[in-house]
Amino acid sequence: MKTQKNILIAFILNLSFSIFEYIGGLLTGSVAIISDSVHDLGDAFSIGVSWFLEKKSKKAPDEKYTYGYARFSVMGGLITVMILIAGSVLVIAGAVRRIITPAPINYDGMIIMAVIGVVLNFAAAWFTREGDSINQKAVNLHMLEDVLGWIVVLAGAVLMKFTDISVIDPVMSIAVAVFILFGSVRELLRVVDLFLVKIPEGVSVDEIKAHVKEIEGVADVHHIHVWSMDGNNKYATMHIVTDEDAEAVKRAVREELGEHGISHVTLEIEGSGENCGEEHCEVTESAGAGHHHHHH
Repeated sequence: MKTQKNILIAFILNLSFSIFEYIGGLLTGSVAIISDSVHDLGDAFSIGVSWFLEKKSKKAPDEKYTYGYARFSVMGGLITVMILIAGSVLVIAGAVRRIITPAPINYDGMIIMAVIGVVLNFAAAWFTREGDSINQKAVNLHMLEDVLGWIVVLAGAVLMKFTDISVIDPVMSIAVAVFILFGSVRELLRVVDLFLVKIPEGVSVDEIKAHVKEIEGVADVHHIHVWSMDGNNKYATMHIVTDEDAEAVKRAVREELGEHGISHVTLEIEGSGENCGEEHCEVTESAGAGHHHHHH
């Protein structure tokens, strides 16, 4: 609930600020401020999307989304990142145009705007600093970038006031945009990994295999699948070959996987007699095998 309230506060702050900023950018003639306002508007929109999807992502699993709605939050992150990438490209284009055809800038107005920008964005970053979903992290990342962007603008404005080199303005604008672009692409790759069901960071199948095999009574383990819904919660399915008491073995395996940070485990138990001789066994079951949660 806290996450949602924070995101809503951030949304209202960002939206009103980006409008104020756009007007300020027009009045001062600073492309760095206008470009920041475009970026902030993108932020505000994506935060709105995030808020909506974060709300949805908290829903309990039902018969349509048996894994729950955690991926909706990730999708919020994805949309946010796409908007930021598009915004950065637009900003860079605008700045290049300005370098080619310079225009006068009101430096004092710019300095005042930048001071307000630093203060307000710092407040927003402070509000959204506690959150654990990828979505919330994405939102907080933006806030910090905004603070950074404004510090750069402030420094640039002061510099231009004393040197009158007005090309500093579009150059700053490009620097901020490139920085945002890098952060966005990194975030994009993380989201893509989740959607492609890549093994979560810090989990090694070989290591799990070795550890599970060491458990007493486990003859073999195969068909290990590990994935994550949201970058936080990890799921795993695997086949355990054992002739011992299944319940004890399962408990031990669950405990071992818990130490690897895997909370949802679905185990298939096979006797050594029914071992499918897996070198010839080309059956790859779908990751969807995770629906049967056995509760003892």
